[in-house]
Amino acid sequence: MLNAFEVVTTVVVGVLVGVEFAVAFVMNPILNALPDDSTQLGNAHGGRMLGAVMPFWYIGSLVLCAVWAAAGWGDHHTGLVVTAAGLLLLSVVMSIVLLVPINNRNKTWTPENRPADWKQQLARWNRYHYVRVADLIAAFALLATARA
Repeated sequence: MLNAFEVVTTVVVGVLVGVEFAVAFVMNPILNALPDDSTQLGNAHGGRMLGAVMPFWYIGSLVLCAVWAAAGWGDHHTGLVVTAAGLLLLSVVMSIVLLVPINNRNKTWTPENRPADWKQQLARWNRYHYVRVADLIAAFALLATARA
């Protein structure tokens, strides 16, 4: 039973990594290549859409890792799972402290009400997001290694 749970956890975290990687390296470059109004509207829509789903996905991934670590306590791979959970916790804290405040502003902007520094704020969000993606990739790699 634990093996199936480990696979589910690894897949859930892996898909999270894939989505966040695609945001950083596929969607954002596409949106940034559009005219300013389209860039801003696309980012606002993405912020609303993903902002509604991601809190559950991040917290759910963290909970799954914590359950895996607890259920497999004493196993020789538990340290990898605990470290992965720590990295997921870091990604949650980073999100709440650094990324969510920018996203909460961004998702309400329109071409008529956006601030003069909207591009700088989105660039800051992107920089934080790159760090978060690296953190998530490391967590996923640890979970995949723990499954090996």
